[in-house]
Amino acid sequence: MKMQKMEITRRMYEAGALAVVRAETLERASEIAEGCIKGGVPVMEMSFTLNNAGEVIKGLREKYGDDLIVGAGTVLDAETARHAVLCGAQFVIAPNYDEGVAKVCNRYQIPYAPGCTSVTEAVNALSMGAAFIKAFPISDFYGPKLAKVFKTPIPTMPIMASGGINLENLETWLESGADVCGFGGLLTKGTSEDIAANAKKIHDIIAAFRNK
Repeated sequence: MKMQKMEITRRMYEAGALAVVRAETLERASEIAEGCIKGGVPVMEMSFTLNNAGEVIKGLREKYGDDLIVGAGTVLDAETARHAVLCGAQFVIAPNYDEGVAKVCNRYQIPYAPGCTSVTEAVNALSMGAAFIKAFPISDFYGPKLAKVFKTPIPTMPIMASGGINLENLETWLESGADVCGFGGLLTKGTSEDIAANAKKIHDIIAAFRNK
């Protein structure tokens, strides 16, 4: 058996990007998944802003197996975290840091990426086992500089960025220290072919940056 938390964290970092999805049906989520996989970004976050997110996660896991990494987003509390894990979520992301969620994720060896707005909060989250620190929500206002703010005093801090990232500024985010970048519209709107084309562009930018 593989070391689950380490393996999923590694695969998320290798992808360097993920789709932030709010799909109301498994059918639509599957269309998005097809595009993401084909384009080389096989990581999806299903937001728990929708009540059926757990069912969609379960369906995607059954349909795609190891070809797709599927996690839960907007996980605000321990109860939601446990529900997500039982539905098959392979990672947990939140706009906030919650100690209860951190403990559930550690217990089940699930990578946790809480949203943090200060170095103190980020260090506390790392101390509780967070796999990534999500530079959110103030990344929408500060942009790539926020990743650099976290990385300057703590270069080893693993940063997940979400909000305001596009094809034009992705490399700037990477240069500032973002390790994984979340995308909404680019990886969730249009046909599977549209999503695949965008995913390939994202994949190619990340690969080119890391191969410098």
